[in-house]
Amino acid sequence: MSAFSFVVEGRDGRARAATLRTPHGELRTPIFAPVGTQATVKAVTPAQLEELGASLLLANTYHLHLRPGAQVVEQMGGLHAFMGWRQPILTDSGGYQVFSLSDRRRIDGDGVTFQSHLDGSSHRFTPERVIEIQQQLGADVIMALDECPEPQDRLANERALRRTHAWAERCLAAKTRNDQALFGIAQGGIFEDLRLQSVEFIVGLGFPGIAIGGLSVGETKAEMLAVLDAIEPALPADRPRYLMGVGSLEDFVQAVMRGIDLMDCVFPTRLARNHAALTPLGRIHLRSAPYAADPRPIDPDCACYTCRSFSRAYLRHLVVAGEMLGATLITIHNLTALISLAGRLRQAILDHRADSFAASFLAAYRKHRLPEPVP
Repeated sequence: MSAFSFVVEGRDGRARAATLRTPHGELRTPIFAPVGTQATVKAVTPAQLEELGASLLLANTYHLHLRPGAQVVEQMGGLHAFMGWRQPILTDSGGYQVFSLSDRRRIDGDGVTFQSHLDGSSHRFTPERVIEIQQQLGADVIMALDECPEPQDRLANERALRRTHAWAERCLAAKTRNDQALFGIAQGGIFEDLRLQSVEFIVGLGFPGIAIGGLSVGETKAEMLAVLDAIEPALPADRPRYLMGVGSLEDFVQAVMRGIDLMDCVFPTRLARNHAALTPLGRIHLRSAPYAADPRPIDPDCACYTCRSFSRAYLRHLVVAGEMLGATLITIHNLTALISLAGRLRQAILDHRADSFAASFLAAYRKHRLPEPVP
């Protein structure tokens, strides 16, 4: 029996509710995955992540390759044992991080040579090497190496597509572990014809899951949604669909309504470390003076530990005082906001009321978006 399965349990329009079974547990989609770049989600413990409802974490191949090294993680029993996380883990290929080092890397048909941002040391990623590293790390879901160019540059996207497709084939050939699911990545920037070409090619290779890369990297929101609208009919109905690097409340709803099952992003945790909280009515910048004596929780309708226990005034005090607890409490809230939204949206799909749920949420978000107070 396969270690992986994907069953769609409900559809409402293009939105889907499904279960993805992995060696470390089942994932109920739609799902938001917090990002633990260096085998840790910043400011929170694994126990806190479990308590707030996280079921899938993402870790980064590039960063873990540089420090502490995939061999060390393997010797420690793999990522799950190393970071004390018992549930599923996804590792990206490191491709986005490498290609963002525009002045530190050199691309050729075989792979990419780059300098570490830590110490300037030289490293080489090929499709085979990236798969080897991810097999050492031992995540449940691993990603093919791809090239992520500027989204509006057509010539760059045409070149990148050829490399991404060739590297996808090599990644499939290099994979040997049966307890890991390798997802292929479709690229193509904002160009619908290139996107459809890439989706067709990646789907044709038989990957058990399809990722959409190269979005939320500089294009407009309208361009991102247009790409998702264009490719959704071409995505296979029987495989999970993963939109990489998207994580605002509004974008999550918009993507799920266009058939996406899984998303990840550093956005909610990074926002928390910059003193901002997510709410259905917009962001709250907790360092701002108007919250100094505000007795309300971040979101009166949120059931997270932070909102059950603390006022905006206390959180502002922590932020102004530079206390680490502030980042922890705001992170708990921001992740809960996305994960609970995913759960409510899943139930709405199963109840065939996704359209009304999404319309109501998006209308309130846009109409009542809170003004950002002047510090």
